[in-house]
Amino acid sequence: MRRAPKPRRKYPCDVTNTQNPSTPPVQHAAGSPDTPLDGITIGLDIGGTKTHGVRFEDGIPVADDSAGSSNVQNVSRDQAARNLAELFGRIGGGRVDRVYAGSGGIDTDDDAAALAALIQPLAPEASITVVHDSRLLLAAGRANTGVAVIAGTGSAAWGRNADGGEARAGGWGYLLGDEGSGYWLGREAVRHSLRRMNQGLPIDQLTAALLASCGLDHPNKLIALFHSPDTGRRFWAQQARNVVEAASAGHQDSAELLDQAGRDLAALAGQVLGQLKIQGPVILGGGLGMNVAPLQESFRRYLEADGITDVRVLDQEPVFGVLQLLAEPA
Repeated sequence: MRRAPKPRRKYPCDVTNTQNPSTPPVQHAAGSPDTPLDGITIGLDIGGTKTHGVRFEDGIPVADDSAGSSNVQNVSRDQAARNLAELFGRIGGGRVDRVYAGSGGIDTDDDAAALAALIQPLAPEASITVVHDSRLLLAAGRANTGVAVIAGTGSAAWGRNADGGEARAGGWGYLLGDEGSGYWLGREAVRHSLRRMNQGLPIDQLTAALLASCGLDHPNKLIALFHSPDTGRRFWAQQARNVVEAASAGHQDSAELLDQAGRDLAALAGQVLGQLKIQGPVILGGGLGMNVAPLQESFRRYLEADGITDVRVLDQEPVFGVLQLLAEPA
């Protein structure tokens, strides 16, 4: 038996965009309950590297696929539209009743409305809801209250308390923040390599791996490549793997970078916890957060030092948080 939906305070950047108000409500099979999970729902988790989509039919996932990023902070609007069209071509066929999308970079109502406008032509009869992707993460962590921390291409923290209060930290984008993210690690690997070059030190394990990954033969060439229009946030975020692999092989400077990433992410969580006056849970997600054990260990350690012990690593993809959010309609 489903629980009665709980009222949910609307976050300032949540936008529900129904383009066809004159369209009659979706009709369900005779005798079936008219609940928020009935019908066809497309859930989207839009990150800096990919767009993950799941098609739910009456709350059951029946199709799961991915395409390139449709976050316009990372790709052009035209590319975002093409990636969304590619994904909907695989999972969005036929009638769609609603689309629920979580994306990074949703900082204003205008941001949310702009993304909804890209989605609408692909599901013209659907209601469309757009939220910040950290909201998906908390719900996917099976929590109604607490703090979600994203450590992926970028980083951000968002939380909610039992009184409906909400707070965020970070999520300002790579030029202003993204501490502890994949981009941050990739950039720090470049800085590490250039610093050693300036100091006249030999190429070490991390620099060698970075040069090989970038197809370069000297650290000095990293400067031009870093500023080249041919590389960008996603490219440098992908270089984080060199830090992770070097740390695993015993490279001390790389291990220290992962430790600093965990500390910075813990600081984001701590800021939100303090604003909301709660003790957790804290749920860590994102590609780095879910897959890099040393970063997880650092994150836990710094939070535990501040008395925060309910720290979890997300165990399912954030897009599955759509089901919980739908059960808590505004």
